[in-house]
Amino acid sequence: MIPLVLSSGDPSGIGPEIILKAWLSRHEAFIPPFYVRTDPQLLKARAARLGLEVPIDRCEPHEATARFASALPVAPIDAAFVDTPGQPDTANAPGIIEAIDRAVDDVMHDRAAALVTAPIAKKPLYDAGFGFPGHTEYLAHLAQQHSGEPARPVMMLAGPDLRAVPVTIHIPLAHVPAVLTTDDILAVCRIVAHDLEQRFGIAGPRLAVAGLNPHAGEDGAMGSEDAQIIAPAIETLRAEGIDAFGPLPADTMFHARARATYDAAICMYHDQALIPAKALAFDETVNVTLGLPFIRTSPDHGTAFGIAGQGVARADSLVAAIGLARKLADNAGSPA
Repeated sequence: MIPLVLSSGDPSGIGPEIILKAWLSRHEAFIPPFYVRTDPQLLKARAARLGLEVPIDRCEPHEATARFASALPVAPIDAAFVDTPGQPDTANAPGIIEAIDRAVDDVMHDRAAALVTAPIAKKPLYDAGFGFPGHTEYLAHLAQQHSGEPARPVMMLAGPDLRAVPVTIHIPLAHVPAVLTTDDILAVCRIVAHDLEQRFGIAGPRLAVAGLNPHAGEDGAMGSEDAQIIAPAIETLRAEGIDAFGPLPADTMFHARARATYDAAICMYHDQALIPAKALAFDETVNVTLGLPFIRTSPDHGTAFGIAGQGVARADSLVAAIGLARKLADNAGSPA
């Protein structure tokens, strides 16, 4: 079995701790083999600091599966990390980026079946000259470098009871009506429908499309966007054979009976998707990036600098991200 690869994220955050804890829970949580692209000394030092008995095994990706049962496999990067839990350091930026670069190279060249990313923080990277809005945009850039084809990443929050996708993401709520377009809704829904079928193994996926305004605009009484922007997208999708329906009032989309009628909720803005996803399963929800030529999942939380190095971070979301990455890779027919 080709293992998964984890990029180590920001070493000043909880990424190293939850990686160590995920490996320790490998038997009871049935975690599939993975290796980490990082500085081995960082994981050794963090394990010692936290009193975690985790042997670190420097190895190449092809050796990781055989070694996973007895040690945490680490495929080294060239950079060394400054080990300052809770205190982000711009000196770590080159290593953070190198770990991502090499993990993507691994998955694009079939040395790894899928990529799981530990959290990074934007500001230390920006301060070091990082020129991308965030982690996902950088992954799309790397994907295009490798494949030669442009990639449009789509965020999905996937939990045991809900898959939710925001069309617009990290923009102020006041900007959403001006930014939202029919073409964007179409592009997102097409990617979601494709990946639900090809990677999640769902035949004929059903997409419930939320309205933007209260009561989905209530026939124009509470806004025109639902009728003028969202409804035409749904009509086009249905003509293409995609089972999309709506626009639906968002306040009635997320109870149990409603969720049983669809495979993914397409939401118009960030909180419309993330609030129900996190309310239903905060510790088990996984951030999945659709639309890339490789599988990428990540925990649905950030670096948590405030608790880094204290031994209290929970690995639940990372464990869920690892499990889902393996499932998606198997569904997509990754090399065995």
